[in-house]
Amino acid sequence: MPRRPSRPTPPRRDQSLSPEDRALGMDRDIPRRDFLNGVAIAVGASLLPRGLFGARESAAQFGAGAPYPPALTGLRGSHLGSFEVMHRVKDGRLDDFLRAARRTDESYDLVVVGGGISGLAAAHFFQEQQGANARILILDNHDDFGGHAKRNEFRVNGRLLVGYGGSQSIENPGRYSSVARALLSDLGIDTGVFYHAFDRTFYRSRGLSGALFLDRETFGTDRLLPGMGRESWSSPNVEAVLRQAPLPAEAREALSRVFREQGDPLRGMDIEAKKIWLAHTSYRQYLIEKFQAPEEALRVLQPLTHDLYGVGIEAVPALDCWGLGFPGMSGIDLGPGPYPGIGLTPAPHPEEPYIFHFPDGNASIARLLVRKLIPDAVPGATMKDVVTSRIDYGRLDRPGARCRIRLNSTAIQVRHQGSPSDSRGVEVTYVQGGRTRVIQAGGAVLACWNSVAPYICPELPKVQREALRYGVKVPLVYTNVALRTWQAFERLKIHGFYSPGCYFSNGSLDFPVSLGDYRFSRGPEEPIVLHLLRTPCRPGLPSREQHRAGHVELLETSFETFERRLRDQLARILGAGGFDPARDIAAITVNRWPHGYAYEYNSLWDPLWKPGEAPCEIGRRPLGRITVANSDAGAYAYANSAIDQAYRAVSELKAAPPS
Repeated sequence: MPRRPSRPTPPRRDQSLSPEDRALGMDRDIPRRDFLNGVAIAVGASLLPRGLFGARESAAQFGAGAPYPPALTGLRGSHLGSFEVMHRVKDGRLDDFLRAARRTDESYDLVVVGGGISGLAAAHFFQEQQGANARILILDNHDDFGGHAKRNEFRVNGRLLVGYGGSQSIENPGRYSSVARALLSDLGIDTGVFYHAFDRTFYRSRGLSGALFLDRETFGTDRLLPGMGRESWSSPNVEAVLRQAPLPAEAREALSRVFREQGDPLRGMDIEAKKIWLAHTSYRQYLIEKFQAPEEALRVLQPLTHDLYGVGIEAVPALDCWGLGFPGMSGIDLGPGPYPGIGLTPAPHPEEPYIFHFPDGNASIARLLVRKLIPDAVPGATMKDVVTSRIDYGRLDRPGARCRIRLNSTAIQVRHQGSPSDSRGVEVTYVQGGRTRVIQAGGAVLACWNSVAPYICPELPKVQREALRYGVKVPLVYTNVALRTWQAFERLKIHGFYSPGCYFSNGSLDFPVSLGDYRFSRGPEEPIVLHLLRTPCRPGLPSREQHRAGHVELLETSFETFERRLRDQLARILGAGGFDPARDIAAITVNRWPHGYAYEYNSLWDPLWKPGEAPCEIGRRPLGRITVANSDAGAYAYANSAIDQAYRAVSELKAAPPS
């Protein structure tokens, strides 16, 4: 077995930290992997140590003593080593790699580019259609599979904690397509289990509520207001809480009007006119026009839409906010639909509770898919035991196996052997560990981001390449903080906070889910995972421009910056409850996603395309033996979209000439 290349040693922490930084715990010994301080965006990948990007062979990479990907902390998500090769391709350096390419004797029936839920599902569907002997290779540029369905693990006082670093929950599974429901069933997922596994009364039974935190930089003073979280805007106590807010009387009165509104602010308009007006009016403008909300009140509500859209209320249609049940809209009757908005407009009253959540989010779906594809890599047999199963990464890419998953491998070119119309196969070129290899396959599914596909498959028609580039993925940061205890939350009687002026717009203690051998924290003296959200917005710009600016910001932000900002924010919010960031934080994992959610069309900025003419529909057209999957192909950032698009892509491959 070849020797695993050594990894660079992180420099020692600055010993001249300020007293303020020391009080925050910036000198404390927690794992930190951001030894390049976020500067990789400005450094050519060829100048960085080869060992940084993965070992030469998968066996060496995941052999004895190798790090276990889910347990790595520091900067994760699009981690250092996952994006540099593709950035060079995007910058016109493809020929540099191709000149160094070496052909191999590897041949597969299918190569899948992308090991997220869509890519793994595509492999599963192909195996179902072609039989267990189908030869499949999945390539992924990250050091772990699952894509945005990222698992974070921690060990605190000998106890295993897991958290979600991306794709969070199975939302409204009753509305899944028959294909997606069948896949869940094939994986052994019984969503009915969550009605018992998810303790919906846990925090409420302890008297804990959400809270609003107004910071001094934005609102003049730091003020924590328990009882006024996002889930309790309509609480009878809101007006009493508002009286304590450091806001001008005019702003408090406007917010009170918004929260207690029961009538229809659009009375006098017919239903169709209401729909059209809401689809082309931002939620911010709606609040200004219908509630005379001043700027101070709008600042409180500005990031309400961050978690779903990655932009603030000035860039989201009021129609979508009506569908989500936002404040000030409960009295509007729009009838049963359809709605002219082309973004996400859910039904105003979801049929199912938001409880279908594995402890590691949808990472367990990815793990169950891998168990189906490579059974001996994932111990166990049920949806419950997969939560605590330890993956054998050394078994993912074994020579001779029918299905293989090759990590730290960036596909840089996918092309037909001959013309697409009569080709009997494709060639796939990828880079792993600084080496460029070429393999052959009967077909390929591009389950990568739409924005990447035009660079790695330039033979796609121009109109299709342009369509694939249209959507700009939503940047976001999911940060998990392992806390030694949550006693400060208990003392303050809160389980989370909404912080509209802060670096992280909200934070919440983990969902109370116990499944199999995994047990949720039962008391405040036990360790727990705290989840924080940040979306790098640029208010005032169209949504796609905001996303592009956010991409750059995230790639230029160091782990040290994330760490300092979260320690300061938590100290200020929780300090009155006795929280000490230097003492109480055990570990931090920052899941940085410069290219996060799939772009969903927005009626403020995007036209209403005719059926078949939306960019995602044009972009997913099959070409010969190459098809396109991923949630981008459905312009819908949910796991069921990823699954449905995988099924379509594999079904289109069936019509291709046999290999």
